[in-house]
Amino acid sequence: MPKAATKFYQLNYPRPQFARSQWLDLNGEWDFCFDDKKAGDAERWMEHFPDGLQINVPFTYETRASGIGDETFHPQIWYRRKLILSPEAEGKHTILHFEGVDYKAVCWVNGRFAGEHEGAYARFSFDITGLLIQNGENEIVLKAEDSDSCLQPRGKQRWAGRNHDSFYVQTTGIWKSVWLEHVHETRLDRVKMTPDIDRQMIRFDFRFYGTSSKQELRLETEITCKGKRVNKLSLSVDQTWLTAEAGMMSGINGPWLQNLWSPDHPNLFDVEFVLYDGEQEIDRVESYFGMRKISIRDGQILLNNIPLYQRLVLDQGYWPESHLTPPSEEALVEDIEAIAEMGYNGVRKHMKIEDDRFLYWCDVKGMLVWSEMAAAFEFSDEAVERFTKEWMEVVQQQYNHPCIITWVPFNESWGIQNILHDGRQQKFTEGVYNLTKSIDPYRPVITNDGWEHTISDILTLHDYVERGEDLYETYKERNTITGSSGTYNEWKFAFAQGYRYQGQPIMISEFGGIAFRSGRGWGYGKPVDSEEAFLERFGSLTGAIKAIPFISGYCYTQLTDVQHEVNGLLTEDRKPKAALEKVRKINLE
Repeated sequence: MPKAATKFYQLNYPRPQFARSQWLDLNGEWDFCFDDKKAGDAERWMEHFPDGLQINVPFTYETRASGIGDETFHPQIWYRRKLILSPEAEGKHTILHFEGVDYKAVCWVNGRFAGEHEGAYARFSFDITGLLIQNGENEIVLKAEDSDSCLQPRGKQRWAGRNHDSFYVQTTGIWKSVWLEHVHETRLDRVKMTPDIDRQMIRFDFRFYGTSSKQELRLETEITCKGKRVNKLSLSVDQTWLTAEAGMMSGINGPWLQNLWSPDHPNLFDVEFVLYDGEQEIDRVESYFGMRKISIRDGQILLNNIPLYQRLVLDQGYWPESHLTPPSEEALVEDIEAIAEMGYNGVRKHMKIEDDRFLYWCDVKGMLVWSEMAAAFEFSDEAVERFTKEWMEVVQQQYNHPCIITWVPFNESWGIQNILHDGRQQKFTEGVYNLTKSIDPYRPVITNDGWEHTISDILTLHDYVERGEDLYETYKERNTITGSSGTYNEWKFAFAQGYRYQGQPIMISEFGGIAFRSGRGWGYGKPVDSEEAFLERFGSLTGAIKAIPFISGYCYTQLTDVQHEVNGLLTEDRKPKAALEKVRKINLE
């Protein structure tokens, strides 16, 4: 594992930007049962768990890494884990955290209801203090319900019982880390950190839990850089929400610009929050942040007020033995390092809300990230409600990561298939755009990446033509795609009806998808037979985009093969198909 660049880093800690010292990793062996007859509730499995299988959490039963490896869809499954509390838990509140359960989770502790959550991609937590036995064995039971409904956000998960097109084996149940932590009843619940490089300030929006008028609460916030204090704040806590700003110039060595976060210089500041009641410390949270600004001006995307040319690669985040779940934190780091080695400065995380540790390492290594929501595939009131609720959770949970520079709630009209002319679907994307901006007015938001845009901060286009000459011919004139006809690629509109180009930056956010001839799977266009043929076509396409002066960057499809889709730069098990330095040369020349 590479050396981390933040003071408070803990290996395998599931939530690196809000870390405490007293926590317990609950990954590993759990008892497990399929419930195809949906008998568990009636038979009270939360109290009398049946004999069954064991599963290696957080890997889903569909994966080899789980120890089960059954790819058949089972709509209802159950988990059980026994534990004995450590002495440190006494007198504290115990919070049970699930980083991701697909799709609906219902939890019991010692046979009593603890809580439920719907949505596969956002984290959730339950305070289970009142359900626990301090001196004895405790039992956590979780029921996970999934479906093949296209009204729930499912991303690239298949729903027809078999892989097809670009859809892969489904993910059911726990697929991210499970853990618990022991905290004081009164504690820091959330911190929203907003950098302002123009004013050389950082703003903190604090939310507290369990505060009382009888307490004398004080929050100490200390910011350091390479061990040297930058600023320290002391706030009296007399309400649930507080906002404070801190100047960032004290203790900074060298010019201010050298301390900003960017791909070339991913500088991070450590920050520690300590909550006191009188003179007694009752909570300590460790974190970090980056000072950076993403903005748009005159048709260009700017990072720290400087034009940014984005060289992105599409990353679906699948592994052969563990599917959507990373096999280890080291695997995440290796992917990021391979991306950088190939000359890319960013990644479009496609149809997946990735493990928070991935974002940590992108923060550390300076890898730009487009965060993209998993799509539903049908439109209805139910789909709108499910999607919007979960997307809002995701935006709030990922807000503090400096690596994230773009939000992508929709892709290629998935779930909004009639957006070209359907006013309801158009208003849906407008609503999600504006809700996202209400939480985060600072990052660009792309509505309907690649296809018919409504209101969108960036105009993004997808084109899988085989030759660079053809790609260049299509896009060399801006008016071809931004004029009154608004068509490109001979069949697709850049904007939905009633919307028009308003000077946004333009990017080719999907292209390539070149597959080596392998006798299995598929890619875009004709497969190539050799590394030389691949590099020639890859260079032709990439070079054509870079030759068009008004295009602000690109995203190549894709980083790795995924199951039956074999158009990655790397194989599923991360073997390069072409020398990485040769790919790098084409990207950077």
